[in-house]
Amino acid sequence: MSTPQAARYKGVFPVVPTTFNEQGGLDLESQKRCVDFMIDAGSTGLCILANFSEQFVLGDDEREVLARTILEHVAGRVPVIVTTTHFGTQICAARSRRAQDMGAAMVMVMPPYHGATIRVSEAQIHGFYSQLSDAIDIPIMIQDAPVSGTVLSAPFLARMAREIENVAYFKIETAGAASKLRELIAIGGADIEGPWDGEEAITLLADLDAGATGAMTGGAFPDGIRTIVDAYAAGRREEAVAAYARWLPLINYENRQGGILTAKALMKEGGVIACDAPRHPFPAMHPAVRAGLLDAAKRLDPLVLRWA
Repeated sequence: MSTPQAARYKGVFPVVPTTFNEQGGLDLESQKRCVDFMIDAGSTGLCILANFSEQFVLGDDEREVLARTILEHVAGRVPVIVTTTHFGTQICAARSRRAQDMGAAMVMVMPPYHGATIRVSEAQIHGFYSQLSDAIDIPIMIQDAPVSGTVLSAPFLARMAREIENVAYFKIETAGAASKLRELIAIGGADIEGPWDGEEAITLLADLDAGATGAMTGGAFPDGIRTIVDAYAAGRREEAVAAYARWLPLINYENRQGGILTAKALMKEGGVIACDAPRHPFPAMHPAVRAGLLDAAKRLDPLVLRWA
């Protein structure tokens, strides 16, 4: 397999939020504007239907509509990763095949889990990703995130990269992400094509130091994240450190305060989308949180506040 330096995909691939209207229906016109903004703001690629896309409130029919609408609208301008996570191996494989057929560059998949307690063994996880790999021809990104409640050790991840053809990318969002990335790269070597940072870039600098070559962040300010990642990739670490320090208050506000609704709140404020409401029962952003978010953002003049 390729070495990380020869990875097919690197850079900043933010998560695209899902846009709803006030009644909770899909707002596809806002969705298209959202995607256009994110590309104009410098996204190297995009990720759709992720947790930060509120995928957990979408019906299967809506997933199909969103995937097709977004991929057709992007029209190859940037590569698109489609999240196809499902507990069922056959369902995940079928979702992934459809995503590939619609033009996805990669699929991102969490290990099988359900609720707080339903998990499967490493052998079953290995079989899950093996069958998924057999069903498609595009890379698989394993999302190693606390939400799954599944411990995926670095040696186990490296073994899957070695033994399963299309498993090549890893988004590490667990505690101590940099240490895990460093261990994964050391054990997996050339089989680890894409070691990636996640969790809204809150650990981005440490993860870049550990060898991360991609960042999957929130969708509102890829222009800011690019200043960090581009400088680091060009060997200008001090410039990257300064850029990270500059954008960290806003990164922190998304990661610790605004959460999933941050990108939509900023896009609504900037006129990119018409409505930033979540779907019930997910709670709307508190006005005080919104005020703090906008205060942090306005100090940085991100494109999201002036694109429209």
